[in-house]
Amino acid sequence: MVSVSVSPLCSSTSRTSFSFSSVLRSYTVRCRLPIVGAICVLTFGLSNFYPSLSSPLKTSFAHSLSSSPLLRSKEQSRSFYSTTMAASSATVPSIVVYVTVPNKEAGKKLAESIVKERLAACVNRVPGVESVYEWKGEIQTDSEELLIIKTRESLLGALTEHVKANHEYEVPEVIAMPIVGGNAPYLEWLKNSTRD
Repeated sequence: MVSVSVSPLCSSTSRTSFSFSSVLRSYTVRCRLPIVGAICVLTFGLSNFYPSLSSPLKTSFAHSLSSSPLLRSKEQSRSFYSTTMAASSATVPSIVVYVTVPNKEAGKKLAESIVKERLAACVNRVPGVESVYEWKGEIQTDSEELLIIKTRESLLGALTEHVKANHEYEVPEVIAMPIVGGNAPYLEWLKNSTRD
């Protein structure tokens, strides 16, 4: 057994001997962790609320966290998104939309009608998706096909209405997520393959 000498911050004794196996359970560690946590919250938290705050504690790691798209406010994310997508007039703000359908035939028919109407540049059909969900108070499990639809952000309303009009579900899934960047020629093709 290896012993180390530790001087706890929260203890009345000045020196205490601990084995490595007991260090994690020690009063010392429990006292120091909240202090470390508070410093992290202050460092990272303040940098999110006050980006211009210059602090000696603000590290490049904290800066990268505060500039992460996942931690930005809605307005900051929109600005980042617009800047990334609007960098070239050859592209437009674009989205990926998920729609589930009950079977391959329904997926093929809906995917083709979406592309034919120029509501999307491309629809990927992913068979063999199993969905578990609650509907009318009961847990349901269904085999479905997932449609992954790439289109312009401005076409989401028209696409949603098209799906609702051509889908056999009472409440079809239509979930959109932004495309924040990617292969510029592909994004240009997406723009040119969809209606204005």
